[in-house]
Amino acid sequence: MAYVPAPGYQPTYNPTLPYYKPIPGGLSVGMSVYIQGVANEHMRRFFVNFAVGQDPGADIAFHFNPRFDGWDKVVFNTLQGGKWGSEERKRSMPFKKGAAFELVFLVLAEHYKGPPVMPPYPGPGHCHQQLNSLPTMEGPPVFNPPVPYFGRLQGGLTARRTIIIKGYVPPTGKSFAINFKVGSTGDIALHINPRMGDGTVVRNSLLKGSWGSEEKKITHNPFGPGQFFDLSIRCGLDRFKVFANGQHLFDFAHRFLAFQRVDTVEIQGDVTLSYVQI
Repeated sequence: MAYVPAPGYQPTYNPTLPYYKPIPGGLSVGMSVYIQGVANEHMRRFFVNFAVGQDPGADIAFHFNPRFDGWDKVVFNTLQGGKWGSEERKRSMPFKKGAAFELVFLVLAEHYKGPPVMPPYPGPGHCHQQLNSLPTMEGPPVFNPPVPYFGRLQGGLTARRTIIIKGYVPPTGKSFAINFKVGSTGDIALHINPRMGDGTVVRNSLLKGSWGSEEKKITHNPFGPGQFFDLSIRCGLDRFKVFANGQHLFDFAHRFLAFQRVDTVEIQGDVTLSYVQI
């Protein structure tokens, strides 16, 4: 089955600044915008605007503006009819000059939102945005890899490392699995197993040839037949934190305590992959 990308999925790499990019069909609920970059050593500020057109003076629905001006802060605002609204500020700067950063904006019905890794940031009016400030990804992305997929984690799995998996569940899909494995022993530190037949997302570990107890509790299930998904799996010191389509899905406490030995990501089953970055 050929992969059909989600509407508007058009990555751009190493663009020049200022950067302008039309959003095909406009913003829609469930859409996410992902930005990865480096804050310049000598910068004073930068901004991301969600604007209505590229003309000077165009309305800006959401203005996201980190400022390095002595009292570092992040400013939120809107521009309507040529007039700025009242600024809302968060005096807690998650960006560092010279450091890499990642941003994820998720468009919901009444507000903007990002994976809640950092404390919530207020947005203008009804807008509510949260910042995801994660370390730089280790490996280059792979597009449309075949399934089963086997990817090697160079240097092993480290705390604060994030794995991104984007894909599509075929209409007839029954089940697929994502495994974080130790190649030399076959141990699985984290087994993620969406089962479309019964609507569950099973988590487990396989240690010394024995499966542990299954965990199934979730607040929502992003994996359905015919559905696209955007998965972010973050390794912490004591647990994995997993987000789907910009929303927290579940945590999984480390059972395999030497998680640094995990060196392989394996994906198999009824899934079509569009993007994997490990």
